[in-house]
Amino acid sequence: MIALFIAAALAAQSPPAPVWTWTLYADAEPVVLAHEVPDTANLRTTLECDPGASVAHLTLYGGAAMTGMARITAGDASAVAEAASPRSGATRLALRIDHPVFAAFTVDGQVVVIVGDQRRAIEVPAAHLAKLRRFAELCSG
Repeated sequence: MIALFIAAALAAQSPPAPVWTWTLYADAEPVVLAHEVPDTANLRTTLECDPGASVAHLTLYGGAAMTGMARITAGDASAVAEAASPRSGATRLALRIDHPVFAAFTVDGQVVVIVGDQRRAIEVPAAHLAKLRRFAELCSG
């Protein structure tokens, strides 16, 4: 009887929530830093660059696509870039690695993208900041 209750309790539990992490793919071109659920197609954010090109392409997945002029802020720095929607539910923009916004992003792992009245915040937790900084090193020209 106890085994039956345990089996029923286990069956009623919801599946575990996916584990989101930041993964650096540095052994291929382009170099990619992805906020993902590993071994799935689930992505929230990717940063991509060609090594040494000094330009990162930021893609935000999910939510409404944002198009138009974007204001990007990190710390006290800000930049403007054109945001495009390469496919439904994605927003893509480019940012120079040597720009003060990207430098501030690598310090505390926080950046905000605003297009019109839409706002998306990206946060790289302290435990993953070394990956963000390594991404910036690999991309710098």
